[in-house]
Amino acid sequence: MKLKDNVYELLKWTCLICLPAVAVFYSVMADTWGLPYGNQIVTTINAVATLIGVLIGVSTYNYRKGDTDNAD
Repeated sequence: MKLKDNVYELLKWTCLICLPAVAVFYSVMADTWGLPYGNQIVTTINAVATLIGVLIGVSTYNYRKGDTDNAD
């Protein structure tokens, strides 16, 4: 699986910046305001971020593997 550059950049931004920020924000707000399912929601957000990170890693591996295969 190779991702297009714009999809890769969007997923990378989502995984590295957006989702961790949302997780921290919800965790703080859940504690402060007594919002429901704080731990479950934060854990789910972090699991999604990890999944996206793995998909990005697979895509990067396949991209680099393709470069070395065509180096002949």
